[in-house]
Formats: sequence, structure tokens, C-alpha cells
Amino acid sequence: MNQFLKLLFELGPLLVFFLVNGKYGIFPGTAAFMAAAAIAIPAMWIMGREIPIMPIVSGVFLLVFGGLTLYLQDETFIKLKPTLVNILFAMILWTGLFFRRPLLKYLFGSVFALSDAGWHSLTVRWSFFFLLLALLNEIVWRTQTEEFWVNFKVWGLLPITFIFTAFQIGLINKYKTNE
Repeated sequence: MNQFLKLLFELGPLLVFFLVNGKYGIFPGTAAFMAAAAIAIPAMWIMGREIPIMPIVSGVFLLVFGGLTLYLQDETFIKLKPTLVNILFAMILWTGLFFRRPLLKYLFGSVFALSDAGWHSLTVRWSFFFLLLALLNEIVWRTQTEEFWVNFKVWGLLPITFIFTAFQIGLINKYKTNE
């Protein structure tokens, strides 16, 4: 699947959440977010013929926490979802490192080749980044308005993630191999 379509399928549900929430509120926004993810994840599989691991994990959390949000009419659950997903991703990466298996190598090894030290460093960086995202989400949703939190999810976390990813290019170039 080309990278533009992949990005569209991964970010599309979040943008749907942002737009519907802005017009109708958090509960319709959450329902639309869930519906968009339920369409985007299978579409990614159909078009790319591979199971997108991170969107599936996030999608499962979205269905559970979005479902709780809608069923209990309590927005706390949808606000907790990014925190828990990011902590889970960090824990998975640290578990891989504990067993001397940098899991990012299995996710991105077909995209670029790095030495073992490079995969280790990249995995450590991403695990701490996921913890930072969890912390930022907690700070924002607990101290700011709901509208600010929604805007922060789209216009804060996404740019932060893109910037962090761009800063990894130096590490990738340093540890790149010719495999």
C-alpha cells in the first residue's frame, strides 16, 4: 500500500473524531471515531494484505474504551485510551528489549536495515517517547477543557510525533547497514 493511503487510513479516524466532536460533541465524536476505525482497519488489510499491528491494538482499545464512553456516557474512558495504548506500546517494546529482541526490527526491518545497536537505541527512544505521550495525554485531559484535549490530540500529538520521528533520521543513518 502506498504511504499516503496508509497515513490516510491511520489518521482518518482521528480526523473524523475531531470534526464530528467539534460539531456535535464528544459522544457522537466517539461513535464516529469507532465507526471510522472499524472501516479503516479492515480497508488497510484488504488493500495492503497485511495486518497493521499498531492500528489493530489501538482499534481494540478504541472499541473497548469508546464503548464504555458511550455506554456509561462518561468521556473519561475515551480520554484514558491514548494513555493506556501508549503505556502498552512502551511496555511491549521494553519486554522485547528484556528478551533481547528489539521489536521495532520486526515491524520496520523490511523498511530499513540497522545494526543491532541501532535497533536497540531506536527501540529505547520509542519506548520513552510512548511514555512521554502517555504523560502528556494525562496532563492535558486532566488539566484542560475537553475542547482543548481534542485539539491537542490532533494538532499537538501528531506534530510532536512527526517531529520526534524526523529526529530519528540521524540515528537511523548512523546505524544503517547494507543488508
